[in-house]
Amino acid sequence: MKLETSPRDRLFQTAARLFYQHGYQAVGVDTLATQSGIGKMTLYRHYPSKDDLIVAFLRQSDADFWEYFEQSTGGAPTARGKLLAFFESLQAYVVSPTCYGCPFLNLATEYPETDHKGHRIALEHKQAVRTRFTQLAEAAGARRPEALADALFLLMDGAYMAARMFGSSPTNPAAGVAEAAGHLIDAHCEA
Repeated sequence: MKLETSPRDRLFQTAARLFYQHGYQAVGVDTLATQSGIGKMTLYRHYPSKDDLIVAFLRQSDADFWEYFEQSTGGAPTARGKLLAFFESLQAYVVSPTCYGCPFLNLATEYPETDHKGHRIALEHKQAVRTRFTQLAEAAGARRPEALADALFLLMDGAYMAARMFGSSPTNPAAGVAEAAGHLIDAHCEA
């Protein structure tokens, strides 16, 4: 027996797909209503504005990222292993046809105003990632944990942007992100 998806869930799933693939500003309310098969009145009943829908998508993207992070690092017994495992998993993702970059970076490029609700959520997410990288770098024995965390953070975001630019092309420079992360970790940590 197939369960019927609620209009709110259909709308959210449609918005998530379209925002991620095409961008936030490129997707209008009319497109969201048509693609999800609901009326605009229903859309506004569930999300009073497009910004509210963007915020909901970013909050879910944050939860999805941390679930992904835990799944990709959970089997590694050491902090160093967790960092390496994350970047190995990230590498597989950023060269796949399902990756359209980072929803938080994508948001910040479209809404650079720091007082935009979505921009603030994107910044909070990125700060949390830096904090987690710093904790793992410290536990891995990095001489300068913040420096390693920042370098890994930039490497991660560079890989996400390469995915947006190059897609799953064999020329995507993100295909070497795990090796680059390993070199950074080796340079900052005692062997």
